[in-house]
Amino acid sequence: MDPTGISSTSEKQHHAHNVTVSVSVAVDPVALITTECISVTSAMRKHARWAQTSVAAILGGTSSSYGNVASAIPPPSPGRPAFGKGPAKPRSTGKPELLKSDSSSDVGLQNRWGLRGRRGKSIQDNPLIAGFTKLRSELIGCKDIHEFDTPSLLHPFLQVIRSSSTSGPITSLALIAITKFFSYNFITIESPRLPLAMQLLASTITHCRFEASDTAHDEVVLLRILKLMERMFSGSCGKVLGDESVCEMMETILSMCCQMRLSEMLRKSAEMSMVVICQVVFERLKQLEIEAGGHGQLEKDVWGDMDTVKMVPAVNGDSLVSRPASDDTSSSDSGSRLSATQTPTLQTTKGAGEKEAVEEVTGPVEPETTTSEVEEDVEIRPYSLPSMRELLRVLVDILDPHNKTHTDTMRIMALRIIDVAFEVAGPSIAKHPILAGLAKDDLCRHLFQLVRSDTMTILQESLRVTGTMLATTRGVLKLQQELYISYLVSCLHPSIEIPREPGINPLLYEGVPLAPKLGKPKSAEISGRSTPVNLKERRQLGLEGGNRRPDAREAMVENIAALVRIPTFMAELYVNYDCDVDRNDLCEDVIGFLSRNAFPDSATWSTTNVPPLCLDALLHHISFVAERLELEPRTEGLPEPANLQEQVRVKRIIIEGALKFNENPKKGIAFLAQKGIIDNVDDPAAIAKFLHATKRLNKTILGDYISKKGNEAILKEFIGAYDFKGKRVDEALRLLLESFRLPGEAALIERIVVVFAEKYCEGGRPPEVADEDAVYVLTYAIIMLNTDQHNKNIKDQNRMKPEGFARNLRSVNGGKDFDPEYLNSIFNTIKTREIILPDEHDNQDAFDYAWKELLIKAEAANDLIIPETNIYDAQLFKKTWRPIVATLSYVFMSATDDAVFSRVITGFDQCAQIAAKYGISECLDHIVQCLSIISTLSTETPPSTALNTEMKVHDTVVMVSELAVKFGRDFKAQLATVVMFRVISGNEAVLRNGWTQIVRCWLNLFINSLIPAYFSEPESVLGIEPIALQGPSVVVDRSQASRESGLFSALSSYLSSYASDEPPEPSEEELDSTMCAVDCINSCYLEEVFSNIMDLGIESLTHLVEALLALLPEEGAPLVIHKPDPATIPATVNTTFLDKNPKYDPAVVYVLELATCLALKDDETISVLGKMVADTLQNVIREASSAHHIIVSRAIYYLLSLLRQSHQQSFLRTPVILHNIAAFDRPIVEKSASSIIRGISRCVKGPQSLKNEIVISPDFWVLLRGLLLLHETSQEVFEIAEFITNDSTNINSDNYVAVVALLNDFALAAHIGSAFEQQQDRATKKGAKSSIKLKDRPDAAMIERGTKAVVMIYNLTARVPTLISQSHLEKNEAWTTYWSPIFHALSTQCANPCREVRNQALTSLQRALLSPSLTSHEHHEWTAIFGDVLFPLIGRLLKPEVYQSDTRGMSETRMQAAALLCKVFLHYLVLLSEWEGMVDLWIRILDIMDRLMNSGQGDHLEEAVPESLKNVLLVMSSAGLLNPPESEQAPPTSSSSSPSSQQQLQQLDAATSAKLWDQTWGRLERFLPHLKSELFPERRPEDVPPATTTAPPPPPPPPAPPAAEGSGSGSGSVLVEGTTGAGAVAA
Repeated sequence: MDPTGISSTSEKQHHAHNVTVSVSVAVDPVALITTECISVTSAMRKHARWAQTSVAAILGGTSSSYGNVASAIPPPSPGRPAFGKGPAKPRSTGKPELLKSDSSSDVGLQNRWGLRGRRGKSIQDNPLIAGFTKLRSELIGCKDIHEFDTPSLLHPFLQVIRSSSTSGPITSLALIAITKFFSYNFITIESPRLPLAMQLLASTITHCRFEASDTAHDEVVLLRILKLMERMFSGSCGKVLGDESVCEMMETILSMCCQMRLSEMLRKSAEMSMVVICQVVFERLKQLEIEAGGHGQLEKDVWGDMDTVKMVPAVNGDSLVSRPASDDTSSSDSGSRLSATQTPTLQTTKGAGEKEAVEEVTGPVEPETTTSEVEEDVEIRPYSLPSMRELLRVLVDILDPHNKTHTDTMRIMALRIIDVAFEVAGPSIAKHPILAGLAKDDLCRHLFQLVRSDTMTILQESLRVTGTMLATTRGVLKLQQELYISYLVSCLHPSIEIPREPGINPLLYEGVPLAPKLGKPKSAEISGRSTPVNLKERRQLGLEGGNRRPDAREAMVENIAALVRIPTFMAELYVNYDCDVDRNDLCEDVIGFLSRNAFPDSATWSTTNVPPLCLDALLHHISFVAERLELEPRTEGLPEPANLQEQVRVKRIIIEGALKFNENPKKGIAFLAQKGIIDNVDDPAAIAKFLHATKRLNKTILGDYISKKGNEAILKEFIGAYDFKGKRVDEALRLLLESFRLPGEAALIERIVVVFAEKYCEGGRPPEVADEDAVYVLTYAIIMLNTDQHNKNIKDQNRMKPEGFARNLRSVNGGKDFDPEYLNSIFNTIKTREIILPDEHDNQDAFDYAWKELLIKAEAANDLIIPETNIYDAQLFKKTWRPIVATLSYVFMSATDDAVFSRVITGFDQCAQIAAKYGISECLDHIVQCLSIISTLSTETPPSTALNTEMKVHDTVVMVSELAVKFGRDFKAQLATVVMFRVISGNEAVLRNGWTQIVRCWLNLFINSLIPAYFSEPESVLGIEPIALQGPSVVVDRSQASRESGLFSALSSYLSSYASDEPPEPSEEELDSTMCAVDCINSCYLEEVFSNIMDLGIESLTHLVEALLALLPEEGAPLVIHKPDPATIPATVNTTFLDKNPKYDPAVVYVLELATCLALKDDETISVLGKMVADTLQNVIREASSAHHIIVSRAIYYLLSLLRQSHQQSFLRTPVILHNIAAFDRPIVEKSASSIIRGISRCVKGPQSLKNEIVISPDFWVLLRGLLLLHETSQEVFEIAEFITNDSTNINSDNYVAVVALLNDFALAAHIGSAFEQQQDRATKKGAKSSIKLKDRPDAAMIERGTKAVVMIYNLTARVPTLISQSHLEKNEAWTTYWSPIFHALSTQCANPCREVRNQALTSLQRALLSPSLTSHEHHEWTAIFGDVLFPLIGRLLKPEVYQSDTRGMSETRMQAAALLCKVFLHYLVLLSEWEGMVDLWIRILDIMDRLMNSGQGDHLEEAVPESLKNVLLVMSSAGLLNPPESEQAPPTSSSSSPSSQQQLQQLDAATSAKLWDQTWGRLERFLPHLKSELFPERRPEDVPPATTTAPPPPPPPPAPPAAEGSGSGSGSVLVEGTTGAGAVAA
């Protein structure tokens, strides 16, 4: 069982790397120990001193009692306990005393046995040899060496080591033997009385003495001692060592390290041993915490032992303190150990006739053998905090740069050992105030002064220790770390502008600070009382960074870079300093310093290693933040990020307010009150609180402000915040004047002194002063004394003396004098320490005072927060990304090594990930901007495409362009492009302003055929063909090219291209470069980017659309400024792209198309983005005359597509858009016809509400009528018209006339069919057979559209009654309004030269004229069908030009028209009989028939007209409308002619009937003179034939024209089916 209470398993777990592995032996342990004993005694017997040793001693038998263990136990040192706690006391346990003799007898025995005797004395048994004899005899019965008493085992060897009579080789043998015992595991943790044995061994080897001989051999002994000590600590037995033993051994080793007389090898060996021991000792610290149950309990357990150990290593350098020559009594005189204050020495003694040197290793001399009590159960507590603290204290003391006794070599040694301590147990040291106090104060103070050393070894070691200390214990070194880092940054951050290199865009430099932010505001004026020192001393004091050597700068950079490589270090700086109002912005400063020094020019004032070191540190910082992205946020025990953000905001306000205060205090206070930092500007306490708490104010301005007249209340509150209790007047005044500078005016000083005196006496005045007046006068005197003593213009002999100071203050202390001692104390203090602002001290006092203040603040400050979380990374990165990205960009531009490229690319990628994760759009935008600049693709001026050459190589078509060739040759540009799109992919939602550069890249790639147009996805969204690019200047087909090669072939190619004024064929190198460019672009996976864009949210899309529209080319002032709707994100649309000579720019179309696609994504994008895009497109349309027709046509289509989806939005008005399009000049319409009609078609076939709005627009019908004349659009126009008219609800009063007019235009356009018909007629006359069907005719489509248009016009008749009923017009006006357009259109087409259209028109006109809804009993407007329709129609047919348009078919049309006239007249005969104009109408019909008979057409018309008239006359006669006068009236042919018809017809009066009769036959006599006699022969009544019931049948009707598709029967059938009334009788 482990006596310390620690299990062996735990020991192995925690100390496995420190425990020395034991070696097993094949020899019997007892035999080996016996052999070692014999080896030592044999060596001793060979020595002249012990040559006559007795036989008994050799044989192992002796009765001497000098072999007792007690002889090896040294007495306790003065002031140091033997083994237990407390001071040394005589031990008395009541046990029997083994040895008791007086001092004289001891000395006699020592002389007798040669321990101190001279050669030649009589010698009995030597006690040194006797000890080995006794050990051998005791080992005879030993079965297990592990059960043998450990002190007894070591006793004879220890005697030899302690003896000054032995030589170096003998001592070395003893040391070897003991080392073997530990190595071979003869002595283990279970060995009996191990703690006592280890105590004895430690005491012995630290007081080893032997005769000096050869220096090299002597140092071998010392080296063996070092190794044994190292073995003792490293082995498992080392943990039983006590604090006293540990301190003795470490003191010994440190002394060896510092003894300059020893060889360098030995000193380095001692240092190495010290390092190993230090590792073991401080590793034990961690185990002790576990044993004690916590660091707090451990300190309680050892608190009483903290002052029981003391180390005083020999540090006298090369100087040796010589002792007087020894004599016979010298050994007894030196029997007492040197006190703790004495320095160990190297003692040399000379014998008679020869030199004997006794070397004492560590100094304190103790007797070889003493008589003392042996306590069987001595309590030895294992070493703990006391020895560790003492070791650390001694090492720290060695570092004191102002201690001249310590050399740099000693300091370097101490630094290395301290570094090991913190490497092993830094966090544990920080947990223990006993140890942490040394680190906080003395260690940091010494280190921070050593790092200012110009000695490189000191600097490097100091930096290393400081770095290790901060890396392990920075949690308790918050303010110390701030001071240290601030110093390094001030030293290393060059205030030099970055040199502008040609070819590198200045944007890449943006964000790198030129100076750190930690500088304090300068005082308004420099005190004349400050103590000047030279520049070198100022730098050593740390008052300014100064210029350090290049290698020193590199070492500093390495140090700070090592800190930055701690994963949470930068987050710690941000949380603990940048978010603290009173601390510097260390995080920003460190990032700025690293960024600035990563630029190559920093090597000019440092070394070439500094830029990569800084870059590596930055990249590590980025990688740490990136690694934490996916961690779960941990907030337990940490401040809220929102609170820190608020602290940062307040800090910024305070800094700004302090700057304003330093310029104008009144404005500064007002500003701070406005921002809420000062609660009330009228509250003096609130103002004083701020002034007292803020350290950023100018001390001179502050002093003037608080002492200014009117600020008395503020002054009182300000001074009232101090506590002067227990302080002398000068101490209180010094405390007060640390905050501000006394003003120069006496009145202002007086106000301060008065308030100070009141405050000083408040709450009980000290007994040394009588009242406030006494304090007032004394304060003034102190101020004057301070000036007198430290004014450099006053000579020393003229300065005030204490007597003069006292004399000036006589009888002012309440009428009495001040106590002389009191005044002397004040005088001496002021004389030695000037009262002045700490900032104005330029000497060691400044550093001491600043350090004291730092410690005071450190006590009040919280420990450093170690944020092992990612909750602060967003704020951290948002604050520091600018210099990082700038550095990466610049390094990317200037790098040449692949490894650097790889690291920088990774850095860019990680920055983008961080920015995307935390939504830092500005950062991602800047990254994209920098990469786009490097890629050379985002140039504002598009590259020339004049020399673009299309190359066909095998199955691949490549466009060789200026951009592609340059890009393919630039490896960095290609790499930057790949990185840029890699950064963008997946992070599109975070981009804002970066879209501008991306779109520029797209445009330049697109116009050079490096990316396809389908990325904009117009097919699915817009339904339009891809954007057309400018055609290549030359097309080269390499697959068909000649295989000739060589100079002649190349020259001939060049000359041929030159002669044809074409660019030369691209070279192989240019083609290869182009292929490289193509491969690079293909590897960017732009498809993924565009796919992600279509899934973006509205905010991101808004920025993208804004970027797109902003890149439209412009000249002059913008024509359209889009003022954003408050509900939308602000955006400016600039779409002016006028050109005096319009040129086609596919980039403009690309921008408009992509913007339209994005706006049409969904309803939300339409409402937010639609207005921007619509305004842009409408601007294009308004300036159509100045833009290229392709741009205009596609802009129209995009606008109409947008209208289709967003017609309900307020920003688009359908009539306005249609009007703008309809107002185009005819050439523009013709060039844009295809896009216009497709866009309109999509709109008409879109939402019903949009269709309703379109069809009532007059401009819509104007557009259609204009477009139907164009061959490429006529079919689409007709389809639109057909689509609209198929639904009668689309026809209303607003568009009725326009619809008819449009359809009429289609019918008119079919007149070209007459040419083919006449051609067929001529062929028929020649005997050719014509069997061509309508669908096979070349003009079939147009004829079909014409005939359909006629049918569609007729179909509108079904809509007319509804329109009339809905009309607000009078009935007669409504009839004319809605029927007349139809009749006019149909009658017009009845004269169409094309027979198909003409026949269909006649059929449709007949059906329309016989429509039941045509007539009305309420008015007679319908009778206009004769005067306005039929009569003009026949008149038009009779015109020669009409007849000549189709001589064969027009005669038939005339017959059909004549028949139609008669049919319509008979159809409406009943209604006409009621109309007073019936007679005149009939007379006009007869006149028309007269004209037809005399038209000279031929037999067909001369036969058809009489037959039609006969039918009409018979019907009229039978109906009783045409009767001869009574004088001529023949007897009736029937008894009842037609009762039903007579009942329906209105009988004419006699006069009218006579007139009708006379006019009828009068007209007929002109062209048909025999018709009357034929129809109405004059007869007598008796000649009347038998009655008949029916009139003679009318002549057969003329043949009806063929009906069009969808129409009714021909004209003949219409008469029979549609005739009523009188017509029925005729039938």
